[in-house]
Amino acid sequence: MNRLITTLAFAALFALPCAAQTPSQPRESLTKAQFDEMFHKLSNWGRWGKDEQKGTLNLITPAKRQQAAKLVTAGISVSLARDLNTAKEIDNPDPFQDAMALGADGKFNTDTYKVNFHGFGFSHFDALSHTFYDGKLYNGFSDHAITPHGGEVLDATQYRDGIFTRGVLIDIPWLRGLPYLEKTGHISAADLDLWERKTGVHVTSGDAVLIRTGRWALRNAKGPWDISSAAAGLDPSAVAWLHKRDVAFLVSDAAHDALPSAVQGIDYPIHILTIVAMGMSLADQCNLEDVAATALKLHRQTFLLTLAPIRIKGGTGALINPIATF
Repeated sequence: MNRLITTLAFAALFALPCAAQTPSQPRESLTKAQFDEMFHKLSNWGRWGKDEQKGTLNLITPAKRQQAAKLVTAGISVSLARDLNTAKEIDNPDPFQDAMALGADGKFNTDTYKVNFHGFGFSHFDALSHTFYDGKLYNGFSDHAITPHGGEVLDATQYRDGIFTRGVLIDIPWLRGLPYLEKTGHISAADLDLWERKTGVHVTSGDAVLIRTGRWALRNAKGPWDISSAAAGLDPSAVAWLHKRDVAFLVSDAAHDALPSAVQGIDYPIHILTIVAMGMSLADQCNLEDVAATALKLHRQTFLLTLAPIRIKGGTGALINPIATF
């Protein structure tokens, strides 16, 4: 009987959003000096060796992969990617292009693809060569190692063995009893603490964390907007929280950063803190609507996350189709 009551209580928790929530904390604002102090505090440079190039993926150990594999109990898989958008819109100024050749050589139909995948339009991952700060890439590599011919370090081939770990969905709109966060929404460490308390799920070393803002639900409800100037996302305190938990990989349905930036004189501070300081590669612009619906249906917030980027020598990232399997 006690086990039944516990199960029903857990199901009720995930069946409905938590409407009565404490409002989000006021948005934090940092000076450049405060940001630099945080950068050095969160730095993983040298943690796994002075020449290593995988960063926080080192936290995904064989034991962590075995733990993740055991999460597959329902056999249900859900894509975390969106169809490639071929329409030019305000949030996708450089759409995907597919040039078709029909009946080439009288035998085959073929495609030539053209895509500028970084930005706000496509589900993609950022390699550790994607951005830099004060002339340095992650682990102290010089930004001059990235040339017009490609990256000499920290490129997409570092991920050739893929990512296979426990995924944890942190659904912030659900936490606040909302269908989505508005464009001005922001997520702090206090929000992540509250989510853990409400769900009873604790983020642990080597996890991949998926943070849903509801960006695509908002777009469906109100139409596209210039997301580069206004977007819900993380405040710096949330990155410190992820560092404390030793998170290995971070997934967002937007660009991770709450925009505009709350750090004086620095654009995209979350990208800098995660990629450059911590060595944490990111997955941007993913579709978290389907996985959120499945998580609610199954009353689960954890699953196996798999991701295998294309092996692009010198590349700063790649298009992706991550899979959550329950």
